[in-house]
Amino acid sequence: MTDRPRDTDEPTSASSRSVRRPVLHLDAAGAKADSRELIGEEPLLFRIEGSAYAAVMRTPGEEIAHAAGFCLAEGLVEAAEDFAGIGFCADLDPNVVEIRLRPERARAVAPLLARRGFLSQTSCGICGKQMLEELMQQIKPLAPAPLPARGVLREAVRSLLARQQCYRSTRGSHAAFLVDREAHGLAFAEDVGRHNAVDKAVGKLLLERRLAEASLLVLSSRVSYELVQKAARARIGAILALSRPTALAVEMARKLHLGLLCGEGEEGFLVFSGEDRLAE
Repeated sequence: MTDRPRDTDEPTSASSRSVRRPVLHLDAAGAKADSRELIGEEPLLFRIEGSAYAAVMRTPGEEIAHAAGFCLAEGLVEAAEDFAGIGFCADLDPNVVEIRLRPERARAVAPLLARRGFLSQTSCGICGKQMLEELMQQIKPLAPAPLPARGVLREAVRSLLARQQCYRSTRGSHAAFLVDREAHGLAFAEDVGRHNAVDKAVGKLLLERRLAEASLLVLSSRVSYELVQKAARARIGAILALSRPTALAVEMARKLHLGLLCGEGEEGFLVFSGEDRLAE
């Protein structure tokens, strides 16, 4: 395991980010054998303080950043300095990441660590009113800030679409893109899982100690509550998605003072949260 947080010299996964598979192509002319690129998907285990904590399904690549973003979203860390070490296991298995916390941080999050093996709070799948209420209590509302201007929103969407190389070849990935208030790109990630893409993009900036520069999270996917939660934990003031959010995502975004927008038509946008903070 590395002695400090980093995302370099990663072992190569047994599977690539995409694989070509045979397919039967049907059209007006009939049927013919063909092939298409499909996005890769493998399990990734997060082992914290020597014990398994959670497993997620993800697209191979950027595992260290993924682990860092995951820990931030779960509330296990608040800054890169909370890590004592983060890297691959001793066998350099690309599907296992070992994480050590600073002793003082490990003591502070002992109740969370005691829940090892439970279903991740911020991956797809949690349910229950009590759990959602607990999550809301664990996240501090953001300080209300002006939403990006429409020109910034349009440029952020164009930049996201231009970066989606994996989606263009596989038609099966989700993308997350972090930008500053001028729409300058800070971090981008693609993955088979919406939540994984966000963790990877956030994790990159967390490890670079540049997360405070991000003001907008741009998503290719719909927005559900766990993505609002991840943005709020990372203290990102607004989310812009290509698809509409769920009702629960809107409710959570409003309570957390997080701007929530989606595209509407070629040049329009819908504002579900933060409409009183439009920049223009």
